[in-house]
Amino acid sequence: MSGVLSSVDARTKLVGQNRLELLLFHLGGTQHFAINVFKVQEVMRMPHLTRIPDRHPVVRGVTHLRGQTVPVVDLRHAIQMGPLKVDEADATIIVTEYNMTVQAFLVGGVDRIVNMNWSEILPPPGGAGRQHYLTAITRIDNRIVEIIDVEKVLAEIAPYQTTLSEDAYDQELLERIRGKDILIVDDSHVAIEQMRQVLGPMGMNIVEAHNGLEAYQLLMHWKEQGRDVANNLMMIITDAEMPEMDGYMLTTEIRRDPELKDTFIILHTSLSGNFNKAMVEKVGCNGFLSKFAPKAMAKEVQRLMREKLKMPPRE
Repeated sequence: MSGVLSSVDARTKLVGQNRLELLLFHLGGTQHFAINVFKVQEVMRMPHLTRIPDRHPVVRGVTHLRGQTVPVVDLRHAIQMGPLKVDEADATIIVTEYNMTVQAFLVGGVDRIVNMNWSEILPPPGGAGRQHYLTAITRIDNRIVEIIDVEKVLAEIAPYQTTLSEDAYDQELLERIRGKDILIVDDSHVAIEQMRQVLGPMGMNIVEAHNGLEAYQLLMHWKEQGRDVANNLMMIITDAEMPEMDGYMLTTEIRRDPELKDTFIILHTSLSGNFNKAMVEKVGCNGFLSKFAPKAMAKEVQRLMREKLKMPPRE
């Protein structure tokens, strides 16, 4: 299956064009699911697994790949569809990188890669069960494809610690930014809540948008209202991959707007760190943060805010 993955060079051509590639797969039924190819390292037959004691119920075991121990997650079980019934000798795993960690997902089988525009990717419908584990849906070959919120899956397996000590916050800066706006843009409710817990103690007005188009429309609305966006909006923290308009395209559109072009923007994403550090320069972000590192987020956000306010660096 190694040939199914595109090269990094080919992927970078999608950045700023509001396009993505999806890897389609199934979980033992007729319904198709997808994840972004950016997050996939390889697709392979499942190697030998070691069962570990006290493992999470959805973790089948661990395996060793290229010198590191990788947990193998039963993705069907993780999104509340019940364990995947599959002959492990013929099972397929998708090896991914999220938040600078590597994990593998056991799936029923892999279909193909499709190249799409983010405008074709829509927010998921409300509902119970596995609907809570979707970030988006799309239609391919007249069939609904569900895009899984892998961040939610991983957060349930290994919850993140988001509470920071008081000394993580710059009290001198906090006096200057209290009541100012900060816009956070992410299609994952888990990620939104994590950011709120880190940013809340800073005393700012946290505004949410759930995709790039919603964020851009909000900015246009603020301009029409005559709001002083340049002074009141301290920063935008945006995910990279989102329905309708991705974070790269959002940044590109903001940089094209004479009134918004100097807005401070941080790309906050679970995609590969090395890849995104290069893309930050291409689209013009001020900084990059891998999900989810609370201390790093608090430090980088405050560093850039001091820069915006022309305050000397914190000692």
